[in-house]
Amino acid sequence: MSAPAVLVLEDGTVYHGEGFGASGTAFGEAVFTTGMTGYQETLTDPSYRRQVVVATAPQIGNTGWVAGSGSADGAGYGVSDDESGAIWVAGFVVRDLAPRPSNWRATSSLPEEMARQGIVGIAGVDTRALTRRLRTAGAMRCGIFAGDQVGTPELTVAAMLEQVRAQPSMAGADLTGEVSTEAGHVIPADGTERFAVAAIDLGIKANTPRMLAARGIRTHVLPATTTIEQIRALGVDGVFLSNGPGDPATADAMVALTRDVLTAGIPLFGICFGNQILGRALGFGTFKLKFGHRGINQPVRDHATGRVLVTAHNHGFAVDAPIDRVSDTEFGRVQVAFSCLNDGVVEGLECLDRQAFSVQFHPEAAAGPHDAGYLFDRFVELMATGAAAGPAASTKSATGKVSA
Repeated sequence: MSAPAVLVLEDGTVYHGEGFGASGTAFGEAVFTTGMTGYQETLTDPSYRRQVVVATAPQIGNTGWVAGSGSADGAGYGVSDDESGAIWVAGFVVRDLAPRPSNWRATSSLPEEMARQGIVGIAGVDTRALTRRLRTAGAMRCGIFAGDQVGTPELTVAAMLEQVRAQPSMAGADLTGEVSTEAGHVIPADGTERFAVAAIDLGIKANTPRMLAARGIRTHVLPATTTIEQIRALGVDGVFLSNGPGDPATADAMVALTRDVLTAGIPLFGICFGNQILGRALGFGTFKLKFGHRGINQPVRDHATGRVLVTAHNHGFAVDAPIDRVSDTEFGRVQVAFSCLNDGVVEGLECLDRQAFSVQFHPEAAAGPHDAGYLFDRFVELMATGAAAGPAASTKSATGKVSA
């Protein structure tokens, strides 16, 4: 028999359901994602740190959990669907939990893996009604209470609500240190190496180094505490700022590092949290969105080409920059390069006098559409331009390395 569970929002709204995964209590910011597929990638995305994710897709768990065996064949058997080494969401809310997985690649079920990692879930919730509330009132703190504690005299709605309201807000949350790697590691290029990149791990997803490797790039995944001196010592051709959780207004150290990279003239590419960091380094502010963008079907316009991309998103903060004009900054002229067609939010920045650009969405798209994959090619072009410009624009060490 399934254990009873209760979801309580900070505005006092209560949803009853059945617990799955681990028993216990989970607190976080309630947010919804509109992706119809890719729940495993979502759950293992570090950008969801301290968030309780609501799936708008009506049935979840059909494909089970694909942990992988470490070896792969041409059909992808043995390759994990994880985007990191652990589930990062604080909790998971679904409407209809599949009773069993139907996937030849599955190594276990979703509830089994969530229980193994201590993640609390609630099923049987009217997620359409819940999503409408979050769209109206905005993302808010919440708690999932599951197991034998539900229904006891001590755990009244008032007691649960008190615990929820005692939780910290996502505004002002500094979470980079909780998700960044402690020690750097290297992902080699596929085939002939063309460039090397320092990827600052603010919550990086596994598919990003894969996308870089496919373009002949060796990726040094580095901690968020990395300094400009350490980047120079590696002799890399470019710097990548990854996605990640938390409020960009707290990331002063990363902003300072980004300013050092811009000053040094090193080609730079940032996504998601990295876009917000670049925005702050250029002098723009950031702000918290009412309910954020999360899903794999967000329309974004590329201002350079007029092309509309269907893109993957996961962000609750955005850059405050003028869309209708070029801005003058300490690092030269900057323009908004992408914008969201749903609400006009800034979705990317481009430096016109520096070799740097960023996007708020996820061109690595795991899971999601591949419309924006060409942005990794833009990064390659930036590094090729930097290499052609000579030593003044390069961070290569005295020993040198293969380049385009």
